[in-house]
Amino acid sequence: MNFIISGKNIEVTPGLKDAIEQKLSKLERYFTPETEIIVTLSVEKGRQKIEVTIPVKGNIIRSEQTSNDMYVSIDLVEEIIERQLRKYKNKLVSKSQGHSTSSAPSGSIRTEFIESDEETPEDSEIRIVRTKKFGIKPMFPEDACIQMELLGHSFFVFSNAETDEVNVVYKRKDGSFGLIEPEFS
Repeated sequence: MNFIISGKNIEVTPGLKDAIEQKLSKLERYFTPETEIIVTLSVEKGRQKIEVTIPVKGNIIRSEQTSNDMYVSIDLVEEIIERQLRKYKNKLVSKSQGHSTSSAPSGSIRTEFIESDEETPEDSEIRIVRTKKFGIKPMFPEDACIQMELLGHSFFVFSNAETDEVNVVYKRKDGSFGLIEPEFS
C-alpha cells in the first residue's frame, strides 16, 4: 500500500507517520500492494482530524474522524474503514452471486478478501426497511433549506426551480447547509 500523508495546520512528524502506517497497515490484507491510501491530518480549533480516502475501482472508501488527540482519531478511522470494507465485501459477494458468471473483484481489492468466508456480526446485509413517496414541487435551494428546518430533517429532496433538476439540501456538521446537484458523466 502506498501512503500519501499530508497535513493542514499540523506538521506530520515521523511519530504520526509511523502511527498512521502501522495502524492502517492492518488493512493491507484487503488491498493489492499498489493501492493508494490518501491521508490528510488537520487541526481546527484544537480538534485533531484525520481524513482517509481509498479509491477503489468505481468506489471510494472514506472516513473522517475528529477527537482531542490525533492518535485517538487514527484509531477511530481505522475501525470505521475496516467496518466499511466488510460491508463492501458483502456487496461484492452478493453481486457476484447474483450473476451467472463470477465477477472479478473491483480494482484494488484482493480476491482472497472477497472469497473468504470470514463472517462477523457486523456483516449484515443492507436492507431497505421503508419506502416513502412524496410530491416534489419546484423551489429555490434557500426555500428547501427552510422547509428542511421546519420538518426537523437533516436533508431535503426538491426540484430546483432554477434548473428543473432534482437536488438535495443537507445540514452539515458545522451547522451550515450543503446542496447536491446531479452531474451525469
